[in-house]
Amino acid sequence: MNPAEWLRRTAIRCGQAPALFAGETLRMDYAGFDRAAAGLGAALQARGLGPGARIGIFMKNRVEYLIALYGIWYAGAVAIPINAKLHVAEAAWILDNAEAALCLVSEDVAEGLAERTEVALVSVDDPGFGAMLGAPPMAAPVLRDPGDMVWLFYTSGTTGKPKGVMMTCGNISAMALSYFVDADEVKAGDAILYAAPMSHGAGIYNFMHVMRGARHVVPDSGGFEPAEILELAPKMGPISMFAAPTMVRRLVDVAKARGMTGEGIKTIVYAGGPMYNADIIEAVDVMGPRFVQIYGQGECPMAITALSRHDVADRSHPRWRDRLGSVGVAQSVSHVAIFDEDGAEVPRGETGEIVVRGAAVMAGYWKNDAATAKTVRDGWLWTGDMGRMDEDGYVTMVDRSKDMIISGGSNIYPREVEEVLLEHPAVSEAAVVGRKHPEWGEEVVAFVVGDADRAALDALCLDRIARFKRPKDYVFVDALPKNNYGKVLKTDLRAKLEEE
Repeated sequence: MNPAEWLRRTAIRCGQAPALFAGETLRMDYAGFDRAAAGLGAALQARGLGPGARIGIFMKNRVEYLIALYGIWYAGAVAIPINAKLHVAEAAWILDNAEAALCLVSEDVAEGLAERTEVALVSVDDPGFGAMLGAPPMAAPVLRDPGDMVWLFYTSGTTGKPKGVMMTCGNISAMALSYFVDADEVKAGDAILYAAPMSHGAGIYNFMHVMRGARHVVPDSGGFEPAEILELAPKMGPISMFAAPTMVRRLVDVAKARGMTGEGIKTIVYAGGPMYNADIIEAVDVMGPRFVQIYGQGECPMAITALSRHDVADRSHPRWRDRLGSVGVAQSVSHVAIFDEDGAEVPRGETGEIVVRGAAVMAGYWKNDAATAKTVRDGWLWTGDMGRMDEDGYVTMVDRSKDMIISGGSNIYPREVEEVLLEHPAVSEAAVVGRKHPEWGEEVVAFVVGDADRAALDALCLDRIARFKRPKDYVFVDALPKNNYGKVLKTDLRAKLEEE
């Protein structure tokens, strides 16, 4: 199923229903949304871009993001959503690796991108983009089969270089339909609020709301501002939104300080890592039963496990605290298990690696057969997350992939930062770890061996990688702790930060 077919069907059924909002301002109804996407699809086809062509989207949250997505799918092409927080050098690498034919950009993030890549760029702020939307529209989206790639999502890997996750029409359909069963129902009068990046978790929830003919709201700020959300929700509700645990914490803090309870908010799906029990308990106490937890990753987007609204709010079950600390039970389209390193399932209650198989698991990594073979074995996706499953099927994560840092809901892989630091001639060794942070969850700290200047290291990072990946602190040491095999003991480094 081509996702654009969902938009077309909704437009036929209820074309006058309000669809796209910038803050409180209605920009398009579903008929207009579908017309713009069909026009963009036709304009892309006129450029020779159809099935299999890869088209990037590099822009901050805005109404045009959804039009771009569905216009790409109307033409039968593949969307490459690129995090707007990335450095233009990183965005260029993704476009080149994907062999993209075109990238739709916004001028507030794309400055300097043209000098970094030969991929053609079209700015959604340019009148030419409006002309593309106004092209004679396609009568219907290009037919696509379940196994056809529709979404190429780049997620950082432990090697430091992003890997392109190939998501098919079948993958997206499975994920979207499972949401209705395992997470939440969506009604025509509902709205989805895009406060987190539309290139990631927030954007993946657009499908369910398009299917139901619900509203899509991009806040005026284009991002996550707790006060703005709490003021907008009563006017635009009932709204649903995606939020990382640190975002939930900030939202609850502001609501509590203002004596607010989250009026107008129907559902907050939190993901990107389990929340501390104390935080989610307080969240429910302050805002009520509005929370659902989902566990997924780029390779199986939002479709591994789910912790229901009832389980998050329940305080009557004898083991409610254990369940609240879990990531829930397997979603309907997924088979979840806990394996030891040899691929054997461990007994309930014992710790191993969380693995998953099912209709939502990726087709593989783009142009990276070795990484695909390492990650997907005998049909099982090895998540890299350690956990255990209890007798009732609830999965509790006990650790993430050893070194990954999650700061403000964004994944940061240390090796990527380390490789940049090691480009400095005065740095002989570098090790990057996460340090607990009260607002962001974790912040990046670099242990450095060498006689380097902090300002120079900052400048080097800002020239090579996204700002949010830059170390917030540097610790200069004479040597890094290592084991007998010469591997840096990052557990010792994290322990040192804990002690301090």
